[in-house]
Amino acid sequence: MDRQASSDPLLHPFKLKHLHLRNRVISTAHAPAYAEDGHPKDRYRLYHEEKAKGGIALTMIGGSTNVAPDSPSVFGQLYAGDDSIIPWFKKLTSGVKAHGAAIMCQITHMGRRTGWDTGDWLPVVGPSGRREQAHRAMPKTAEKGDLDRIVLEFSEGARRCKEGGFDGIEILSHSHLLGQFLSPFVNDRTDAYGGSLENRLRLTLETLDAVRTKVGSEFIVGMRITGDEFIDGGLTADECVEIARRLEQSGHVDFLNILAGAPYDDLGLAGWVPPMGLPSARDLKVAQRIRAAVDLPILHAGGINDLATARFAVQEGMVDLVGMTRAHMADPHLVQKMASGQEDRIRLCVGLGYCVDRVNQGKDAICGQNAVTSREGFLQHRLLPSANPQKIVVVGGGPCGLETARLAAEAGHDVKLFEAADRLGGQLILASKGTLRRQIDSILDWLVREVECSSARVHLATYAEAEDILAINPDLIVIATGGWSSEPAFMGSNLAHSSWDVLSGNVRISGDVLLWDMHGNQPASVTADFIGDHCAPLTFATPDACPLTELGPTTQSVAMKHLYERGVQFIPNIKVEKIEPDGDRKTVHLRNTLSGFSTQRTFDHVVVESGCTPMDELYFELLNQSRNAGQFDQRAFTKGEMTFPQINPSATFNLVRLGDAITSRNLHAALFDANRLIQGLTKRA
Repeated sequence: MDRQASSDPLLHPFKLKHLHLRNRVISTAHAPAYAEDGHPKDRYRLYHEEKAKGGIALTMIGGSTNVAPDSPSVFGQLYAGDDSIIPWFKKLTSGVKAHGAAIMCQITHMGRRTGWDTGDWLPVVGPSGRREQAHRAMPKTAEKGDLDRIVLEFSEGARRCKEGGFDGIEILSHSHLLGQFLSPFVNDRTDAYGGSLENRLRLTLETLDAVRTKVGSEFIVGMRITGDEFIDGGLTADECVEIARRLEQSGHVDFLNILAGAPYDDLGLAGWVPPMGLPSARDLKVAQRIRAAVDLPILHAGGINDLATARFAVQEGMVDLVGMTRAHMADPHLVQKMASGQEDRIRLCVGLGYCVDRVNQGKDAICGQNAVTSREGFLQHRLLPSANPQKIVVVGGGPCGLETARLAAEAGHDVKLFEAADRLGGQLILASKGTLRRQIDSILDWLVREVECSSARVHLATYAEAEDILAINPDLIVIATGGWSSEPAFMGSNLAHSSWDVLSGNVRISGDVLLWDMHGNQPASVTADFIGDHCAPLTFATPDACPLTELGPTTQSVAMKHLYERGVQFIPNIKVEKIEPDGDRKTVHLRNTLSGFSTQRTFDHVVVESGCTPMDELYFELLNQSRNAGQFDQRAFTKGEMTFPQINPSATFNLVRLGDAITSRNLHAALFDANRLIQGLTKRA
């Protein structure tokens, strides 16, 4: 290591009970929805093994691992309610430990924080019949028999984790069943489990007693608890400190993992797993307060994405172990790069929110800027040199072109990149405008820096013509030219400005503005944010039932809150039919998409977000001259392999187009395309 462990608090080892951890950086429990039949199979295992390879001290798997059938999975979690999971646990734990990292599992009963119409369709239970807005199920008030059964289920789940080879477990209290009993915001019982703090803590202590009886005194048992709910009628900071003290006094708890907030609605969830637009590391002082009150080791994670903040937290004694969970999705080799003096090469998590939003939409967690994470079964985070390097021309310097050039150069190919503009970045330049999403520029900075550090040769302000490219005699031409703003199809559309015109600064607008969003995704959010910085009032219209409908709950709620605070007026279910000039203003004919009723309103300016149309002229010009006629084996491509058909055997090059040059998608799709192409090409070579 170039950086000595003694000089960096993050690299200091730590002893957690009997467990020796090689540094202070951990990945806390989360539910990436990689489970298969409730089990952590190869995809799940390889995802955690990669972090172990990258130098992490401890990876906590199994976010919200359920222990009972009336706690069904709504986030694709693991299920430790029967012994069938133990063999998968053993394979996972041995794999992670082989790379020098410790591994633990989180277990829970979700209480009301789940759905009743999934799994075995059993009633959801809670301390009382209060419905949670985020998950919407109406819980039954748990009976004493329910609680006794759940306590037993916790102990059996803990036993399975121990038999599965884990170094310890974490019992999740915060916002789940145990935490719901603790919170006066949720618990209005009048029996022995409600009212006083002693009564509200009873179920937690009974659970800990049962778990300790089952796993013994040497097995590590921790709890993830609330440090302050930050809501009227909820757990206060003082109550949370007292709870921590009583947990320590029980003698059953070896560490505490501190969270804060109340993720009972979408905005509460966003505060817990903050996307761009919310403060990072908001709750460090909450964790510090509890660390000062108890002698137990304190873990904490909550939007800590950069090493400077993590280092400060450990150095100042705010926490003992710092969670950088999403940061490891962005770069699982974070610790290794830090330890070897390559901090500037770390791909920083910027809080895109793509991972957590996908999970809350019933999909798997995917890092918006690292297409390899969770796909370690067929893609690599670091490429080996190709046995047969090729001459590759990349046309387009947006994210897809940059990722293609970066990877191709890393694999030892001879790479030239042509960009028509005088700077690299493409649509990422527009995406970072405004206030909420400006951290996207860090994604662009990383891509540009990595390309500059590589052997790829970049030609800016160069409009690549077909004959110029062919003169290079390439083996492969990659068209990553992205797209242009689409022209909306309604009368008078020439009187409107595109979102691209506004974000690029090509046009300046003021006064009363209508923004019509035809797609419900991040571009409209960024455009509305940017316009709100310069104009008022703004009316946001959409044909969808609600604004920004494609966004997941955390990014959508943060964006909507921000825009509401700016005074933006929202009109759903609206289609623009026609724009007519009205002096210096524009009269807009609007139609309700459901009722068909039409209205007219007058604005100073109309801005339309209509997606993009592929910039594919060069691709089609080269198509018939290419060996593969632009085709490749899609089945192989989905497995990270690249096979070109020989349609024109006499031709000298293959041709591929990627990203928005095919059709309008998103950043992750562009990066994923680039990885499958170059990694598949390198494997084939």
